[in-house]
Amino acid sequence: MGLGNAGALVILVAISMFGKNFSADWNGNWNHTAGWPYGHWNANQTSKRIIVGGSENWHFGFNYTDWAIKNGPFYLNDTLVFKYDPPNDTTFPHSVYLLPNFWSFQNCALSRAQKIAQVTQGGGEGFEFVLKRWQPYYFSCGERNGFHCKTGMMKFAVWPFFRWY
Repeated sequence: MGLGNAGALVILVAISMFGKNFSADWNGNWNHTAGWPYGHWNANQTSKRIIVGGSENWHFGFNYTDWAIKNGPFYLNDTLVFKYDPPNDTTFPHSVYLLPNFWSFQNCALSRAQKIAQVTQGGGEGFEFVLKRWQPYYFSCGERNGFHCKTGMMKFAVWPFFRWY
């Protein structure tokens, strides 16, 4: 029995909140001074530019939910870069949709989704999306009426957090 997307999202949020901020010394004493909730938010810390899928870019058949879990946490003002080939005779077109809620994400329901990148915007340096708000973001490819999302695993969720120091 697999973890499923709901469980994966819960793990992603937990890792983002706790995974890298707490540490113990050799005596088992926890160091809370650098991490949430005892740390301080650093609005001036440099944001990252993250290529969605890493060297795989944005394509059919790659598990982006797994990629997001392994490459988190993501932080406010980080930029996600979606790189994909423009449509041609040898590749399928891709796009980027922002889904409105978890139910739409689970079901790849595009009826209330917002198309944020056209099929031609992924070439070159790619399409950039800045995580500006503390909220969950649900991304998917909307091509072929959601087939790329449902069957091609072209969907993932992130919830950016404050940077702490």
